[in-house]
Amino acid sequence: MSVPHTASAPYDVRGMRVTDHRFTVPLDHAVPDGESITVFAREYSDAELPAGEVEDLPWLLYLQGGPGGKGNRLLQFGGWTKAAAKHFRILMLDQRGTGLSTPADRQTLPLRGDAAAQATYLAHFRADSIVADAELIRESLGSGPWSTYGQSYGGFCTLTYLSFAPEGLRECLVTGGLAPLAGPADRVYEATFRRVAARNAEYFSRYPEDRELTTRIARHLESVPEYLPSGERLSVRRFQMAGSYLGGNTRVDGLHYLLQEAFVPTPDGERLSDTFLEAVHGLVSRAANPLYAVLHESIYAQGQATNWAAERVLQSFPAFEPTAPEPLYTGEMVYPWYFDEDPALVPLRDTAELLARKADWGPLYDAGQLARNTVPVAAAVYTDDIYVDRDLSLETAEAVRGLQVWESADFHHDGIADDGETIFGRLLDMVRGQDTQQ
Repeated sequence: MSVPHTASAPYDVRGMRVTDHRFTVPLDHAVPDGESITVFAREYSDAELPAGEVEDLPWLLYLQGGPGGKGNRLLQFGGWTKAAAKHFRILMLDQRGTGLSTPADRQTLPLRGDAAAQATYLAHFRADSIVADAELIRESLGSGPWSTYGQSYGGFCTLTYLSFAPEGLRECLVTGGLAPLAGPADRVYEATFRRVAARNAEYFSRYPEDRELTTRIARHLESVPEYLPSGERLSVRRFQMAGSYLGGNTRVDGLHYLLQEAFVPTPDGERLSDTFLEAVHGLVSRAANPLYAVLHESIYAQGQATNWAAERVLQSFPAFEPTAPEPLYTGEMVYPWYFDEDPALVPLRDTAELLARKADWGPLYDAGQLARNTVPVAAAVYTDDIYVDRDLSLETAEAVRGLQVWESADFHHDGIADDGETIFGRLLDMVRGQDTQQ
């Protein structure tokens, strides 16, 4: 069925023709006549093409990483979008709760009521609901089966799409986003803690002076109060979140540059610089994407509670403890203390706790349907990915009929930021049977 839909007049931005779309969709797709929310999406096409030719192009739906990530705001075509615009009208989706879709954050969620009401509301913000939104949007745009490109969590959503609405799909591309289809979230963190530890070792081998400097910053934070621009004291464990730099080829050296600017002399002795504290704040604050923390472990939950799996598994990896002699940087794991230290998350502490305890999550994948899959799928799997484990990814690939894998050790999780044009082109060739490099 189609849903209420409004579209802006097209406007041009640096060679792109842009149209803003807003769709009214059910909050709960099981109750289509119940409460509704707005989902926003932005269309990009080549401004040099006549309008009639653009309308004849097939659609490509981009499924952003996350959870809690809004669609990319393009200022010009480049990387994978430059390649995609040659073949498609690109639709950047603000997944429900993000961007210009009906927001869900510390400011808006209290409108729902208490923590229990907020948790009930947010239970409708996982991949199954995102896919149901996408199908209504596709039908409202008058598109036949369309192509999708899923990065990271967008790949998880792709697997859900293949499970429950394969009739809406022409072909699917996935980068760094083959989720485990079953099992507790503990499996994910047991694998990724090992990969993050190996990435730390690789980083400190590359920049050996940063090993001592990292420990020095940690010990300094234990004894000297340092405050982020938002006013809260910076803890060692929050500083360890700078390990987000380790997730990519294009970002890893940024950690070295950050650490180089850590200390400055002051009348009160050596202190962390404003430059350093400002940069760390940008890394550790979830103000721009609170759903990433609130819903993070739920993206692995099917029929059981997660109960803070990452915190539980951490006990087996003491080198990541802030009190370790030489503490390691962490990855994308989310812990309950986030909701004590991040001002954007503190008001959502009780809501997050209820979601962590929730045990009646519905299924995100249909193993039988995936085993019968007929939709062409190609996935880039990054050998040393610290966010989506290579071994678990290959396990999933084996369970999806016809899924083609391109494994590469040349990229990390941010591969599409590194060489998106090449990666997109290769995956598109694979699903269309034109890849000569296999």
